Amino acid sequence: MNGLFEKYPEGSWIRFAIASTLLVLWVVWLGNIWLLAGIPILFDLLVTKKIPWLFWRKESLVKNRVAIEFIDAGVFGLLAAGIIRIFFIEAYSIPTSSMERSLLPGDYLFVSKVSYGPKLPNTPASFPFAHHTLPLTRNIPSYIEWINRPYKRLAGLSEIRHNDIIVFNFPEGDTVVAQYPDQSYYALIRQYGREFIHDKFDLRTRPVDRRENYIKRCAGLPGDTILITGGRLYINGLPEPANNNIQYEYFVRTDGTRIDDDLFDILDIPEHSIKFNRERSLYELSLTTDLTKEIAGLPNVLSVNRYENRNPYSGIHTIFPFHRNYPWNEDHFGPITVPGRDMVVDLTPANLPLYRRIITLYEGNELELINDKIYINGQRTQTYRFNMDYYFVLGDNRHNSADSRFWGFVPEDHVVGKAVMIWLSLDSEQKFPKNIRWERMFKSID
Repeated sequence: MNGLFEKYPEGSWIRFAIASTLLVLWVVWLGNIWLLAGIPILFDLLVTKKIPWLFWRKESLVKNRVAIEFIDAGVFGLLAAGIIRIFFIEAYSIPTSSMERSLLPGDYLFVSKVSYGPKLPNTPASFPFAHHTLPLTRNIPSYIEWINRPYKRLAGLSEIRHNDIIVFNFPEGDTVVAQYPDQSYYALIRQYGREFIHDKFDLRTRPVDRRENYIKRCAGLPGDTILITGGRLYINGLPEPANNNIQYEYFVRTDGTRIDDDLFDILDIPEHSIKFNRERSLYELSLTTDLTKEIAGLPNVLSVNRYENRNPYSGIHTIFPFHRNYPWNEDHFGPITVPGRDMVVDLTPANLPLYRRIITLYEGNELELINDKIYINGQRTQTYRFNMDYYFVLGDNRHNSADSRFWGFVPEDHVVGKAVMIWLSLDSEQKFPKNIRWERMFKSID
């Protein structure tokens, strides 16, 4: 043994000790003991060097030293970036105004995977850094579908909490209309009918980790009772915590004159959220509580009134759970209890619309309703025990957000991570360099 230590440089043993320790910690975190097979590889790579693991460095293959260095940088860069992206942090962008004013269109975010624990890919064999479609194509998947692993999440730093801004895979994104990939397949079905959509368009299915990424604020945790009345959110009977970034749609009537555009700029009200009806001297604006006071104080403003949908049946085809037993809309919703792992619910034909999607699509059971009797996997039952935690999410721009009111709960296996920082923000309504929102760069997310 002493001869073995003397044969190889001391530094190689130190590097091997550090690398093998990190590997063991990695194995403990992943919970996969098969990765310990990497220790002999590390030993040969760092100490004995018998096997040419870095085969591209052979002079017979590449004689140009600069080329070798470029290949080294490319291989290890891709490997490091892939590990960081899967297990630690990933960059995302905000395309819509659903989280205005907390997050703006054009914000580029860092999303922490370790906050709730990184979710291992369901489809690990894929084109690097492509989400669901190959670059320069419209419909060619970027992943190999037949390699599909079950859901597994590693240990994280915390649990999801109320008011966390979370990124998740779109729950209704399991099926996509190829010609309209940005629209919900199920919303199109509800609007036009299943037969029409299936006859006229091409459909694609996507595994959980390849569905579109959404970002919203967590309003309800497992076991919470959610109620929205008059547009206001109540959690377990209590009003939601104060948040100055939450905004609603308001009607602002003037004396016939327009509000100065420069004032909108000063108040940071974006152009895309301003609608004006000249004939009625009426603005429709997305405003926070503080902004309504600013607007109401203008000399040419006669009234400021918040929009509220009071039609109980206006959401039959657009608001979850899309059933006449639940005459809800975006401003009057619930009460509804957020399901959680091992919670047991009594099942009836009346409340089945609330849980059908969970039981079938998210938790993989067969469900039938025969003569008002419920059968799950061929067995008649009157109860159901949930296998996962679920979450109720809302956008801060309450009248301009497709969230849990429109498609239901977010399953835990869809949660990607927690938004933690804005590293860049670009305003598409401005030209360079005014389009750079310097005050938002490297801003932490609340």
